[in-house]
Amino acid sequence: MAACARGIDSVRKPELDWHRLHRSMRFKLRSLHVVSPPAVPLAPPTQTRREFYREEFLKHRACLEQQREYYSERAIADFDCALQRILAQLDRLCDADDADGRVSALLKQFDLVTRLSAWIDPKTLH
Repeated sequence: MAACARGIDSVRKPELDWHRLHRSMRFKLRSLHVVSPPAVPLAPPTQTRREFYREEFLKHRACLEQQREYYSERAIADFDCALQRILAQLDRLCDADDADGRVSALLKQFDLVTRLSAWIDPKTLH
């Protein structure tokens, strides 16, 4: 009750021994064993690139299908023929030194027909 009579400010707070705390934390941190997560096998870069480009070409095909009423059957058949040729040669294209440039140029040509890039919501781009 005497502490209450003197007020809260007069109650003595225990002091923290920062030096001892620092030593204790350093010891605890040293004793921790870091366990690395198991290695996840990654696909080779060319395989990942192939899959990415294949998906991009197929997106153009799906986009063209949604616009089918605006194209003649001949235009769609020509598009499909070109797409099949590219997909058949995609492995060889991706193995080339200038693969990104070549495939990117082909995708741009497909985009001139489908206008897929105009359909993409800019808010979803990172």
